[in-house]
Amino acid sequence: MADHAADASDATGACAHLTDVEAALLDAGRMLFAAECRFVYAAQRLDQLPPAAGPEVAFAGRSNVGKSSLLNALTGRRALARVSDTPGRTRQLNFFDLGGRLILVDMPGYGYARAGKAVKQDWQGLMFDYLRGRATLRRVMLLLDARIEVKDADVAVMELLDRAAVTFQLVLTKADGVKASASERKLDEARTLARAHPAAHPDVVVTSSETGEGIAELRAAIATLAD
Repeated sequence: MADHAADASDATGACAHLTDVEAALLDAGRMLFAAECRFVYAAQRLDQLPPAAGPEVAFAGRSNVGKSSLLNALTGRRALARVSDTPGRTRQLNFFDLGGRLILVDMPGYGYARAGKAVKQDWQGLMFDYLRGRATLRRVMLLLDARIEVKDADVAVMELLDRAAVTFQLVLTKADGVKASASERKLDEARTLARAHPAAHPDVVVTSSETGEGIAELRAAIATLAD
């Protein structure tokens, strides 16, 4: 709860420079993520998916892009999602209930070159089938590492989401690892990339799980999708 108290203080200071609408969105995001978030389900096959019970927001990205760290930062919990130094470790869809208003889905990473072929097909096949067929999926937060260039696997996922008409929003992670000028260039690049894809949301969020940069803004964006 101390983490959330600090977030509230930071948000209050920031709101002094925002419009009433922006401040309200930030507050809605803070309140949503102050609620209890708990693990409820894991699925390794399509027939193991839990019944659709409410709006879902999924987090996708290349292996080791920082999905688990970002989920932990968003919820203010240090170990909600398991953080590993081994790319490709998460091989299932993990579902988390956020205050009974939203389901957060931690998806398997894609594009890990050293993963075995059979394992790749298994967990990536599940991921793509989920994206295509989940009626309650409101948005995919597609994470890109701010420190490196966009990979072919990232573009392939964006094209798949376009074809499936699944709305996705680009989120730059690990922004603390680049200089401000490089971060601005990366943000411009991501915005250009979003404009090139019909399923992409126009807003790009720059985040750092280490410093907290962009966490309040991402919470606000996600709050608009909750019940």
